Amino acid sequence: MPILCRRSDKEEKSGRTKNRIASVANAAYREDAILPATRCLVLKPSFSFLSVGLAPLLVAAACFVTIAAQAAQTGAGAAEPQPETFPVPTNLRVLPKDLTSEQIHTLMVQWTASLGAQCSSCHAEDHENMGPDGRPLLNFAADSKPLKAVARTMFTMTEEINTKYMAGIDNSGVPVTCGTCHRGHLGPEPFVPAPSNEVSLPQEILNESPQSNEQNSDR
Repeated sequence: MPILCRRSDKEEKSGRTKNRIASVANAAYREDAILPATRCLVLKPSFSFLSVGLAPLLVAAACFVTIAAQAAQTGAGAAEPQPETFPVPTNLRVLPKDLTSEQIHTLMVQWTASLGAQCSSCHAEDHENMGPDGRPLLNFAADSKPLKAVARTMFTMTEEINTKYMAGIDNSGVPVTCGTCHRGHLGPEPFVPAPSNEVSLPQEILNESPQSNEQNSDR
């Protein structure tokens, strides 16, 4: 019959202590192994939440930038000036009739600058045709203003000077224009020569008319 040996209280206590230490060690090992994964699991949902929260903001910002760019392009396109159009001339008396409305407009701009005048100096207002600003437009075909007839006469004169006189002499090739004499003034200012030490002509000679000079030269 086998003899059963009973463990002493001391040995049982020591065994329980070892088992408790082993259990604590195993628990610590499991905690070290599990906690990093747990930390990752905790961090991942937080990062995912941030990503989900930022995504709509990023999309909204991208849409706002796109809409702003389109609006800027639309505004830039709307700000582009439209080509200006001019009325077709219907009452040309001295100007070539094959000139386009753009060419006539350019010529009129040159004349107004040379004479220091305005369009209304020669062209009458059309009170039956009002502009966007509430003021009457100009009737370019009307001949009611006397200065328009003067302008036609002066244009004919400059054309005759260029073709009949200037073409027969050696010159710079620059044609005579309204600005040659008017210099930006509607009425040409008289030329006053600077005083010099040279002998001046007697006043009676200066007062002689060109016709009297021609008669003297024929003698």
